[in-house]
Amino acid sequence: MKNESYIHPPRHDGYAGLGDYAAIGDGRSVALIAPDGAIDWWCAPNMDSPPLFDRILDAASGGFFQIEPTGDYRVERRYRENSNVLETCYQTASGSVMLTESLNSNYAGRLPWCELARRVEGLTGEVELRVSFVPGTAACTRSPWIQTTDKGQVIHIGDLMAMLRTSDDVSLTHFDDHAIEGTLIAREGVRSLVALLVSHKEPLAVPSLEKIDGHIDISDHVWQLWCESLTYQGVFPEHVKRSALALKFLLYSPTGALAAAPTTSLPEGIGGEKNYDYRYAWTRDACMIIRAFTVIGALEECKAAFSWLTNTILRHDGKVRVCYTLDGGIVPAESYPPLSGYKNSHPVRIGNNARDQQQLSMYGDLLATALLFVRAGHVLDLTTARLLAALANTCADIWKQEDSGIWELHDLQHYTHSKITCWITLDIAAHLAREGHLEATWVARWDREKTRIQAWVEAHCWSEKKQSYTFYAGSDRLDASLCLTWHYGKHCNVQRMRSTLNALVDELGHGEPMLYRYSGVEQEESTFVACSFWLVEALAEMGDKARARRYMDTILKTLCDKGNVETFNEMFDVRSGEWRGNVPQGLSHLALICAADALSK
Repeated sequence: MKNESYIHPPRHDGYAGLGDYAAIGDGRSVALIAPDGAIDWWCAPNMDSPPLFDRILDAASGGFFQIEPTGDYRVERRYRENSNVLETCYQTASGSVMLTESLNSNYAGRLPWCELARRVEGLTGEVELRVSFVPGTAACTRSPWIQTTDKGQVIHIGDLMAMLRTSDDVSLTHFDDHAIEGTLIAREGVRSLVALLVSHKEPLAVPSLEKIDGHIDISDHVWQLWCESLTYQGVFPEHVKRSALALKFLLYSPTGALAAAPTTSLPEGIGGEKNYDYRYAWTRDACMIIRAFTVIGALEECKAAFSWLTNTILRHDGKVRVCYTLDGGIVPAESYPPLSGYKNSHPVRIGNNARDQQQLSMYGDLLATALLFVRAGHVLDLTTARLLAALANTCADIWKQEDSGIWELHDLQHYTHSKITCWITLDIAAHLAREGHLEATWVARWDREKTRIQAWVEAHCWSEKKQSYTFYAGSDRLDASLCLTWHYGKHCNVQRMRSTLNALVDELGHGEPMLYRYSGVEQEESTFVACSFWLVEALAEMGDKARARRYMDTILKTLCDKGNVETFNEMFDVRSGEWRGNVPQGLSHLALICAADALSK
């Protein structure tokens, strides 16, 4: 269990560090909590809803919900063991206090409403705490207002209803439509509660304070039961477990969709324009997360996510889209609310224009996921089997086309990763057919087309100068996503694949295992966490386990020294030691699990 310690948690221009946030979630939404007790991001009731708290994107005008000592203090925090319930200890000159936080659920799953519970326990002495609740306005599109009811004060924020529930020892000093403020004296041995109940276009349930407080421990037990059901037996078990719990945040329980991350517009480079909305289900990311769930033995999550994905593709007439909303709809086109963005990194984006791109690698992601599913002892239904065969045929038809590649670039090219993944698609399809999982009608065609792809890749996507497979045909630039294509290397050209991995470390890691995504991108963004773990996996799968293990140790030391209870962002700036990008990032955590699994084989 990772502990993180701070003295006077820093905010610069009102912003906490992107790597300073911990997450709590309930299977539907995720809240981000800074070390100073501020919830600066929470989209309620769903991950892709408008944010109720959004100070992380606009320090001056964003909403937040904070419990913080009024004087100087030191912070230590951790997740409870095998759980996503967060514990934060504040040490002050007058005493110490524990804050235990949870987005509550129960034994039957998520609650029908959102219940954000914050238990305050005095440990020693006395500590004065300030409570602040400032609802967000969704970029000035909502104007909060208070309604007095016989159950208490209800805050209306657009279509949301919220109620701040507190124990009697919380003294409210300010209460109006735009902010609620109060104080609490935490005394040794005394337990208090501050909770927020939220509903969306439906009546608001108001459970008792005792029941809300009890839900914290029930939620903790539910997390523990899930964690104890996992079957992973390999190396780095604690890191794998923590990443598994982070991935569990991203499973949207109402449908089985897997979000790429629960945040939007957290920058890949401070002040830059690479600030994207990841609160949707990417076909690629979902397939990779399902693979990680397979590794750890999370069968229910694998089944739910894979079924949702195949059913969603069928719902869209068998056409694979780059990403979908969490209920399986079309992701909205980008819009740009007038928020300043994290540390003036704008535009802030709602929606994602990658929805309209062509990415050939998605076919390989889907077929590889199906292969893992059947290797785990499960059976494909006829509808899914026919869909997979049709996708393999589509891949065989269109592999010669240019696409946007795995990195969703506007520059259409013959990306090497895309071409190799098409080879993998057809290789897996033929394998599944020979084992009786798919119809064998097209096996001969898949085999012939696979041979053509291999010949094309070897002729057009190899650089003698770099001794590496390239970013795209005709280029000498390199691409770290080629770490994902080790399967092709093992079956087609072992020597070239091993040489490629060496070249990636030299050029994209500058001799270190922390890799940038592709040549030249280090001028505008940081190292991509998933790429570093993909490198470890590739080296292990290609037979160089000693080197892979050294790299894994280096990566974990680099990240976990700055890992903030191991809630990983998308990127890590090795120059400044700061995190970048959306958080918690599914690709980062799933890649850790798959790297550990490869080292364990």
